[in-house]
Amino acid sequence: MTKTLTLAAVLISLGTLAGGQSSISIVEDSLPRFNTGMDVHVRLHATGIAPPFTWSVIEGDVPDGITLSPDGLLSGRPTKPGGFAVTLKVDDSGHPPHSATKDFHASVDTGLLLDWLDAPKVRDNRIDGSVQVSNGSHDTYDLTVVIVAVASLDQRATAIGYQRFPLKPGTNNFRISFGQTLPAGGYVIHADAIAEIPERNSILRQRLQTAKALEIAVGP
Repeated sequence: MTKTLTLAAVLISLGTLAGGQSSISIVEDSLPRFNTGMDVHVRLHATGIAPPFTWSVIEGDVPDGITLSPDGLLSGRPTKPGGFAVTLKVDDSGHPPHSATKDFHASVDTGLLLDWLDAPKVRDNRIDGSVQVSNGSHDTYDLTVVIVAVASLDQRATAIGYQRFPLKPGTNNFRISFGQTLPAGGYVIHADAIAEIPERNSILRQRLQTAKALEIAVGP
């Protein structure tokens, strides 16, 4: 009986005869820089004559918050900054399968940091303080920072600080002060930073909150 060979089978046979195995390789020479809190959607690519390909991690780890799917998609949201090293492997669908590996070294940058600089304090009938923001990425942020005092009694929120401005890449510990006279009562202070990156269609968020309510004994 005469067998009909597919083009892929013929190419696999020729590759095996010529070089002992079919050719497969990983296209990417490097991985992009990641940012904490920013969504990752990176498709890896391989070349070979027996797709589909199956991807796996054989040494090291991808960053916390990121996963590698068998079809070669790196996705998720990094949670920690720092460098990482990982060895990736790709297998084709040959019988037996052929594989290729490649070592990658990359980093996760600190995308957006928000910290108390001067923790909120009661001064007479006011609550005052300051926060600091940092941009460790390579993007300019359209940054909005809002500080509100949430009343313990009725949960009413009063804005005691607000700023919106472009936060340039590499900016460290930019100070934003806040303060407001408030009626007598207890207040939990929330500080929210929202960084929009239009060219990436991404938004980063950070929040701070006082551990307990601050008490103002005398009203304005």
